[in-house]
Amino acid sequence: MVITQQDNGEQTVTGTALLLAAAPANKSCLIDATSVLPALAAVPPTALTGTAAATVVELADPVDPQTVLTRIRTAAAAPGPLVLYVTGQLHLDHRQRLLHLALARTTPSTLRYTALPWHWLTGELALRRPDTTTVVLDLVADGDAWGQVRGGGFGVGPGVRLFGRVSPPPARRATAVPGYLKTYASIWRNGHRPPLAHLHAQAAGEAGPGDAVFLAVEGGPGSVPVAPRSPVPVARQEAVPVVEPRPDADPHPAILAAAQSGRHGEAAAIAAMWESTALRTHGAGSPEALHWLEVRADLARLAQDPGRSCELWMAAAEARLARGQEAGTEDVEAAVDRAHHQWEQLGDPAQARALAAPLTRLRRAVPGRRPGALDAIGRRISALENVPATP
Repeated sequence: MVITQQDNGEQTVTGTALLLAAAPANKSCLIDATSVLPALAAVPPTALTGTAAATVVELADPVDPQTVLTRIRTAAAAPGPLVLYVTGQLHLDHRQRLLHLALARTTPSTLRYTALPWHWLTGELALRRPDTTTVVLDLVADGDAWGQVRGGGFGVGPGVRLFGRVSPPPARRATAVPGYLKTYASIWRNGHRPPLAHLHAQAAGEAGPGDAVFLAVEGGPGSVPVAPRSPVPVARQEAVPVVEPRPDADPHPAILAAAQSGRHGEAAAIAAMWESTALRTHGAGSPEALHWLEVRADLARLAQDPGRSCELWMAAAEARLARGQEAGTEDVEAAVDRAHHQWEQLGDPAQARALAAPLTRLRRAVPGRRPGALDAIGRRISALENVPATP
């Protein structure tokens, strides 16, 4: 849903608000994330952005991380102020120790390719001009992610205003509610327009729980967290250097060095930043954007994440076909072959089952030069049907 509102008086700037509410639609759900959307929908759009004119984009329980990334990129490309409201739950990828935002189809065994890597979001925000972006969070963390949040390993990057709450996992069989953000909506619906720092202080005092982490960072990297009115913990966001992509720079040596040193998250984040720049400069489907998509696919291979690598190689093949390349061209066949190879490396039956259908469709369109590739997928699918799903 997209809403645009403009005042009749003199217009100064148009702001963009992106409302992202996501949680698994299964027993892994920890928070009723979308319950906050009706309350926010009742708020004037200009209250959400703090500008005279506003565009509001709503994402309710999305299922595909690539779709969410595309919507974030589109919102981040807007020239005016950007405010992201995110409610949902955080999980930790045990292999790479990276935080992910769970989406509707996320389960513990499919996290790496059904959830949104948090560094994807922060990488997009890093490309915006400093002090033009605000993030408001109301999140629940699972047990492993909670340990990382409490240890200070969570943030949105320098130059971004941040207000929010991250709560520990609720009691067994309980579901948390986004009460922190609902307090914002209640105040706005009453016609009040206090600064976000004041909203944060009131919401932090009312929402609880007592052991939640409340984040409040104003302005750039050197800013001091804004203390809430009640004695709740406030996490300081550490400043980290961000290197903007330069057209004359060659990032490949730094990316490879990071990957070879085991810093796979860092390598992936650098590549994602360059891909974002290529998308904005040259457009989707351009050779430059495709190059960085394939770099990310190979980085996932180096990180021993065959599910993610398979997904990215399939995306690269589909992008090449969409831009008019023939199914028999070398680049298209190579992308499909690599996707197929990575799929064969998957040891998790649930992951292999989830990726089997899109890979089969792609193999039908691009059979490749080795006979029997499509039959090989069918044989493995048949074998997987006899493997019980992981509880």
